Amino acid sequence: MNEFEKEKDEEYLPLRDVVFNTLRRSILTGELKPGERLMEIHLADKLGVSRTPIREAIRKLELEGLVTMIPRRGAEVAQITEKNLRDVLEVRRALDALAVELACERITEEELTQLRQACEHFIQVTREGNANQVARADVDLHDIILRASGNERLMQMISKLSQQMYRYRLEYVKDANNYERLIEEHRRIYEAIRSRDKEKGAEAIKNHIDNQEKAVILRIAGKHVPEK
Repeated sequence: MNEFEKEKDEEYLPLRDVVFNTLRRSILTGELKPGERLMEIHLADKLGVSRTPIREAIRKLELEGLVTMIPRRGAEVAQITEKNLRDVLEVRRALDALAVELACERITEEELTQLRQACEHFIQVTREGNANQVARADVDLHDIILRASGNERLMQMISKLSQQMYRYRLEYVKDANNYERLIEEHRRIYEAIRSRDKEKGAEAIKNHIDNQEKAVILRIAGKHVPEK
């Protein structure tokens, strides 16, 4: 997800955008956790700004589905729910399948090399055990496929889902037991694209997303099991 790498460019952005990007990164990476209240005064003091850009950022985050307004409580980080997960992945499943099919037709040899290297990098990162790095490596891999599709409108549509998708992806990769399956799924996607097999590629990416959905739903359910 390229927005995580843009800190160096933020000196050229308006203050309200810098604040928005900072809060969004904090939510996506789990620094601000689901259900955590967003206190304007506290955040303003922490970031060294007035409450106005904080308030504007919170409104934008609410529109993205990352913040929820609770009566008599104010703003809090949106929970990761099964309904929201299914809504996001249902759309992403269809769009990613299209991206793979187009990539099978249009990917260049240079992009194939990049995709192979991304698969190898993902394997390397899983050995280090940092969930955020694993999630970002997975994002980078998917971004190569998306660029290889050559469809600008598709890229725009998927980018709008990226913020929500990252939180679910991060939940998935927190469990190292999923790594071997992810590595194998990436290999199948790569092999299908390399052989220009649109049917196998679409099947592989759909299976990849379906497995993520099942695993994250189990994590969500586990977090809500009452302690005995």
